Amino acid sequence: MNKYYVYILASRKNQVFYIGITNNLERRLYEHRNGLIPGFTEKYKTHELVYFEETPNVSDALTREKQLKAWRRKWKIDLVKTLNPSMKDLSEEFYSLRS
Repeated sequence: MNKYYVYILASRKNQVFYIGITNNLERRLYEHRNGLIPGFTEKYKTHELVYFEETPNVSDALTREKQLKAWRRKWKIDLVKTLNPSMKDLSEEFYSLRS
């Protein structure tokens, strides 16, 4: 079964958000954190995983990504806080879930 992730990364003080999709969240986090993907995340240092959703369908993931990108900032913050009230970096928890 395929897995696709829609994820939100944040800068350290949660001032900037990045929304993306991937079929391998662990690899993508590594790429973002190590500057292997030039562009927005490298420029704004959005390296902390504050939210993610999993879906088996790539078209659902793409649709959700576009939806979230169109949202107002407050809506994004409210969404993140529903599952991550302190907006902490969830990477370690994600890695634990996969083990």
